[in-house]
Amino acid sequence: MFRRTFWFTTGVAAGVWATTKVNRKLNKLTPESLAAQAVDRAVLAGRRIKVFALDVRDGMADREAALKDALGLSAPPPDDRRQLPAQRSRAQLPQNYSYNHPNAGNEDH
Repeated sequence: MFRRTFWFTTGVAAGVWATTKVNRKLNKLTPESLAAQAVDRAVLAGRRIKVFALDVRDGMADREAALKDALGLSAPPPDDRRQLPAQRSRAQLPQNYSYNHPNAGNEDH
């Protein structure tokens, strides 16, 4: 009698376990569940791409600073540097100033 009760209980437990397992798998395959999984994966991929982009940006800034140091571009300019002349207005241009271009006056170019 004890043997039959043991095997009966074992069978019931196996049936409940299998039914639960199958129901969980079926619930994962519903359209709502699949959509939620897709959204979760898309959000995770977006986060990974953002972290990668930030790492690339940091690496670019570090490399740019290293290149500027190597080329001597990061040092402040010397004080004896020549300044560009101020821009002249039209009133300061000579009266006979004209634009001489090979095609000037020719509208058929």
